[in-house]
Amino acid sequence: MNTTTAPTTDDLVRPALERRTAMRLAAAEYVRMAEALADVRPDEWTLPTDCPAWDVRQLGCHMVGMAAMVSSPLEQRRQTRRATVDAAARQVPLLDALTGLQVSERTDWTPTQVVTGARRVGRKAAHGRRLTPSFVRRRPVPAPQTVGGRVESWSIGFLLDVILTRDPWMHRMDLARATGRAAVLTADHDGALVADVVAEWARRHDAAYELTLTGPAGGTWSRGEGGEVLRLDAVDFCRVLSGRGRGEGLLAVQVPF
Repeated sequence: MNTTTAPTTDDLVRPALERRTAMRLAAAEYVRMAEALADVRPDEWTLPTDCPAWDVRQLGCHMVGMAAMVSSPLEQRRQTRRATVDAAARQVPLLDALTGLQVSERTDWTPTQVVTGARRVGRKAAHGRRLTPSFVRRRPVPAPQTVGGRVESWSIGFLLDVILTRDPWMHRMDLARATGRAAVLTADHDGALVADVVAEWARRHDAAYELTLTGPAGGTWSRGEGGEVLRLDAVDFCRVLSGRGRGEGLLAVQVPF
């Protein structure tokens, strides 16, 4: 007989970011998300992206749909219920069903509607995440997550404070790559997001290293002596850790986005 053990409080992956910082980054990223989508030219909405199932317009639909999900408890329950039914019917992971739902519900959206939706939903999404009470944030996310082949449990706080900001950030980088234009990057915003990724990556591998990340979001970090010496662009570093690129050695250690 197979049994499942509920994760204990000590098992949960929790946010390392201070809450006020996390909410500042979330609000700013939604603004940048909307600006990046507004910058897409008419002939670029059908371009392929690093997310194989989606072109630029579909990627934008997902970004809007994911932000909408956290804009209110009612919308979160609605999307989760529909995705849960679909995941069970098709025998696919819940996350795949959820993101698929966000795109399919906006199949008929024009680029103008995607941009308008992004502009409208950001403030609501940031507000909904900020108002989630601490007793909810301490709870485990119902579905286990697999990161780098390892099954783990996240706190809802980790999802709200960290993952739901990394997700639109990484998709903003996907948009930049798809359209061939440089993403807007600054040390105070993107640098803070990348620094949190580096800190989590270092916790996950717990080895000596020297890391130099270049570009506006970069910096230098190290631990111990005699470890790997790495130097690469900050966005490329995050892309590799997210699974969008191939990494060897410590760069093979994945971080969730």
